[in-house]
Amino acid sequence: MAISDDQKLDFLWKKLGYGVSKTDTSTNKSAVNEAIPSPLLIRGDRVWRESASIPSSIPGSSSGVVTVYQASSPLETTADNTATQYRTWKTGVTDWIPTEIGSSYQIKVYIHTSGDASNAVSSGTQVFAAGTGNNDEWLFDYQAGIINFIGTNLPNGISFSGKSVYIVGARYTGLFGVSATESAILNNSTLTGNTSITNLILTSVLGTEYGGTGLSSFTTNGVLFASNTSTLTQATGTAGEVFQIASDGTPSFNKLDGGSF
Repeated sequence: MAISDDQKLDFLWKKLGYGVSKTDTSTNKSAVNEAIPSPLLIRGDRVWRESASIPSSIPGSSSGVVTVYQASSPLETTADNTATQYRTWKTGVTDWIPTEIGSSYQIKVYIHTSGDASNAVSSGTQVFAAGTGNNDEWLFDYQAGIINFIGTNLPNGISFSGKSVYIVGARYTGLFGVSATESAILNNSTLTGNTSITNLILTSVLGTEYGGTGLSSFTTNGVLFASNTSTLTQATGTAGEVFQIASDGTPSFNKLDGGSF
């Protein structure tokens, strides 16, 4: 038996509306009673790293991280031959900037003679997302760059023979992916696991209890020794002196005492 549309809608409602997994029918378990989290996957490699640089209004021409398909040079799409004829058209490119960035990013759609992009806006027929009241709406997938005439009918009174669908809009063409942290200031932080640090800058000396020396500088030709269980000390000498251990165990540089003869 095929999965019913009600079951499909219940799955989407729970997944998108509540971020939970569907474990039963809506009759037996409503969305608020589902308990297993199922958040949408956010791929780090597809994050728009420079999205903050997208202006709130569509630019007049391509600039920075935005590539604009202007009215003078709209993008000509190609028909998806795997779908019903003229039903779906592909831009061939992804990451179109949606209206959540700004209302002016709403794409405009024109139907015009194939291979004549420069005249598509001035001479073609513009079709609107809401249709003409004849169940001829369209839906644009901004991520995939696909336009689908989702209504029951194709645009009213328009022949697609020898024609293409043209798109006016803008795409994000900046960098993708979550950038690695080049520098960071850590305060009272604990790093666990294998951590690679290229350049470590400390604001104070690193104590011996943390694997440091507890010293901010060293004396040239000095010798380090532990003056107690938690302190490193430097001993230095002059020409002719030798490193000796006193009766109390303290090391130092002194002249060698030859004794009395």
